[in-house]
Amino acid sequence: MAVSTDARISLSAAGQLHGTTGLAGRSLRQVKFCNGEMMGKKLKMTQLGMFRNKSVGNTYACLLPQMLQLILRSEDWIEFVQLRDLEMEKRDPRTVVAVILGGGAGTRLFPLTKRRAKPAVPIGGSYRLIDVPMSNCINSGINKVYILTQFNSASLNRHLARAYNLAMGSTLEMATWRYIIVFSFKWFKGCLRLIKEWFLVCQALAATQTPGEAGKRWFQGTADAVRQFHWLFEDQRSKEIEDVLILSGDHLYRMDYMDFVQNHRQSGADITISCLPMDDRFRFNEDRQQRRVLFFSEKPKGEDLKAMEVDTKVLGLSREEAEKKPYIASMGVYVFKKEILLNLLRWRFPTANDFGSEIIPASAKEFFIKAYLFNDYWEDIGTIRSFFEANLALTAHPPRFSFYDATKPMYTSRRNLPPSKIDDSKIVDSIISHGSFLNNCFIEHSVVGIRSRVNSNVHLKDTVMLGADYYETDSEVASLLAEGRVPIGIGENTRIKDCIIDKNARIGKNVVISNSEGIQEADRSLEGFYIRSGITIILKNFTIKDGFVI
Repeated sequence: MAVSTDARISLSAAGQLHGTTGLAGRSLRQVKFCNGEMMGKKLKMTQLGMFRNKSVGNTYACLLPQMLQLILRSEDWIEFVQLRDLEMEKRDPRTVVAVILGGGAGTRLFPLTKRRAKPAVPIGGSYRLIDVPMSNCINSGINKVYILTQFNSASLNRHLARAYNLAMGSTLEMATWRYIIVFSFKWFKGCLRLIKEWFLVCQALAATQTPGEAGKRWFQGTADAVRQFHWLFEDQRSKEIEDVLILSGDHLYRMDYMDFVQNHRQSGADITISCLPMDDRFRFNEDRQQRRVLFFSEKPKGEDLKAMEVDTKVLGLSREEAEKKPYIASMGVYVFKKEILLNLLRWRFPTANDFGSEIIPASAKEFFIKAYLFNDYWEDIGTIRSFFEANLALTAHPPRFSFYDATKPMYTSRRNLPPSKIDDSKIVDSIISHGSFLNNCFIEHSVVGIRSRVNSNVHLKDTVMLGADYYETDSEVASLLAEGRVPIGIGENTRIKDCIIDKNARIGKNVVISNSEGIQEADRSLEGFYIRSGITIILKNFTIKDGFVI
């Protein structure tokens, strides 16, 4: 598309106008531009401010927000580069909405989920699990995100509000303007390139009860949660949505969702399941030629398990790796055609409550379900053991998953904390988050969260310390010690191993936490700790007194 000397915009037969979407907050079929008339497809304009037809001789002003003016001359060539070819049509993230499931009660992650939802559980020192799918959406260009919550959602909503400027219960549009403007003049053949504007529309939706018998139920499962908010996809504002991406809020991985969606669209599938090679934890089998799902089974055993083996060398695995991982496992990440999803939830299976155990298996023979192969790091943070090991795995050289990726960063709340202060300490294979104070201590193969205090002669090994929500001043710490009480952090001469220390925990002097007896399960809430899978968990806001031994 170009502007000729008579300033008339014309569309080539090969493409469709797309680059100028988002220019005035309204939709017009014909728009006057300079001396000409906009030709072709309906032009949807939002947010940039209207093209004003202010001519001064041969000079025309295009008024953009924030007092940005572009002065263009009609005899110059202007080209909007974002023409919508077939490939861009398939990758257009504006036609995709993501739904992040907040999860159930999180009983397997208890006591970390005692007062918080699973997606709000801290990970990696300064992040929360919800930051993973949110960051993947942002990095993939998907700007319409809904988070469905039910259990202990207060801290999750608070984090979303701080990290993504989301006001609880309402929609906030964050405008991040991305313009690359290249001016062209007649003597060096250039063009004006307007890339696009980008908004994040993020909404946290809590389970609610409505009048009538059907409205008195809480979420009964993943599918039921989406069903109860089916109106989101039937709203006038969602008329452009073609596909719905279903995500989990308690997984650790980095993924380009638009590559996933593009694969789904190119195949013509009704449903696409993201999957990866596994040893014995898996959910479906596939046709190796078409990668079409033949049947889907939730955690089969015995002969049923054996029958679902496939040759995973097609994923690029070596012979040895393929022998160890002969199954294809569902990640719990799906993309549905919007119409198919609504049909399945409302009419075809109106009583089915879960995607993995009900909707997908029942749909495998009737609908075209495709497998998308994801051969990278992925971890389900569903148990205390998996949470513990996933955190410590971040300290490896190099780690299988890293938060340090400049091209696809992981976002979280801006806390404006100072750098950590470390005095006379030895730190080996560990992560130390910002705002921490470490004094004459030894930290080995551990993750230390934000605002942590570790005092002299403390030894931490294989420990995940979640940090603190606030600081205690030096005078407050001195006052607590003078009264024989314990300040937030870890006191002097303490030894801790194989432990998760929840936020704001107060651990006194000369404490030993090592589970030397090898106890696998214990509930000692009155004493401030639990043991799960041999790992000791110190409760949030609890105090472990001086000299205590676990």
